[in-house]
Amino acid sequence: MIKVITAVAFATVMLAGCETMKGAGQDVSSAGHVVTDTAKNTQDKM
Repeated sequence: MIKVITAVAFATVMLAGCETMKGAGQDVSSAGHVVTDTAKNTQDKM
């Protein structure tokens, strides 16, 4: 029974970690798009 509880707890932590990393990845991606758009706008003005 303890092994099952441990396995469920481990799976829960791993899934929560994946969701956190997914969110962080989306944040980094959004920041990258902003930098790219700003660079393109600056280049167009030159």
